[in-house]
Amino acid sequence: MSFLVILLVLWVEKFSAWRLRIQQDGPWLAQLQRLQQGGLQQAPWLCLAILVLLPVLALGLLLLILKPLAYGWLAFPVHLLVLIYSLGRGDLLAALGPFRDAWRRGDGQAAYHVAERDLSLQPEEGTELLQQVQGHLLWQAYQSFFAVIFWYLLLGPMAALAYRLLALSAEHAQQAALRERAVQLRHAFDWLPARVLASSFALVGNFVAVSRALLHELLSWDISAAQLVIKAGRAAGEMPPPVMGEEGVNTLDQLWQLLIRAAVVWYAGYAVWVLFI
Repeated sequence: MSFLVILLVLWVEKFSAWRLRIQQDGPWLAQLQRLQQGGLQQAPWLCLAILVLLPVLALGLLLLILKPLAYGWLAFPVHLLVLIYSLGRGDLLAALGPFRDAWRRGDGQAAYHVAERDLSLQPEEGTELLQQVQGHLLWQAYQSFFAVIFWYLLLGPMAALAYRLLALSAEHAQQAALRERAVQLRHAFDWLPARVLASSFALVGNFVAVSRALLHELLSWDISAAQLVIKAGRAAGEMPPPVMGEEGVNTLDQLWQLLIRAAVVWYAGYAVWVLFI
């Protein structure tokens, strides 16, 4: 069932608007706001338990109830809805569109402004901005898709939902202690899938360059998932020095193709696992 779910998720992602309808964070964000303003301000772990653990346990109870019914197929739509909800927010390629147009025509000032407005970056002046956007593309693809799919295939929808709720907590929490705890837990969640993706980049890109770039950091707990994924992606894609114009935009296309090849490796690997293991 899991393989069918992730295939349908790809269809929904590409050909329908269901994702926008399903990814409604309003009630959860309202609960986050209430907890931060209420009497639990000094209990960040309890807040995280209410925000993350409680919904995950409720999902687990629902799946437990549905499991013996209709040979477990009643749980199928729950899996699908939860996985779609757990994907990242927004349309990554659409958000990159204005930056690509500005960079293609060599308008560095416009590229700076759209990177700040559309990509929520704190951009640098000059061609270094392209490297920031390359990193943004790799990280957003990882946290929006690869990390969620990894935990879904490994541990099921409860783990995928936990990952997204932790990511939302780290992004939207205004209380420093709560945000810090969410970031710590997310770092733990990111440790394994980030390294699996880096290994996938090595398989579908420049293996030697990735090995050289990450040889001493692959098993390090201190390096962030974002740093690891970006370094591995840029090494695997053999990114040239950043330049303005069409050649610079092409590097974004090369990284996107690298991500697609990595996704194909994941799907093919899981298909083999389902068929023969």
